[in-house]
Amino acid sequence: MTNAPDIDHARVYDDLGKTQGARLLVDRVWPRGISKVDLDLDDWIKEVAPSTDLRKWFGHDADRWEEFRRRYQVELDHNDEAVERCLAWCRKGPVVLLFGAKDREHNQAVVLREYLRGRLAQVDAI
Repeated sequence: MTNAPDIDHARVYDDLGKTQGARLLVDRVWPRGISKVDLDLDDWIKEVAPSTDLRKWFGHDADRWEEFRRRYQVELDHNDEAVERCLAWCRKGPVVLLFGAKDREHNQAVVLREYLRGRLAQVDAI
């Protein structure tokens, strides 16, 4: 059995200088006001982001958080290719999931981090 994967998340507008690991943008749309050069990404996996309909429905409304989490996990369950792309990065070493949302506690990177950790733990348990 291996150690728990080192998966962090950070807002793209933060000072990312001290982050360690592969930088993966997990937003469907490019964050406003950030240049691609300044973000210094390893990968942009927009396909792993919530669907446009789910993102618009959620609208970062904390009252909808639990239902958003549930619906997004269902989407992830049916998005093998994008999830596997994230998992491949996680297997190589530390990863930082980058997002643009203002709310640090209620966003897709939080859900995705939990989901990826769960998937990696399933493989370790075998």
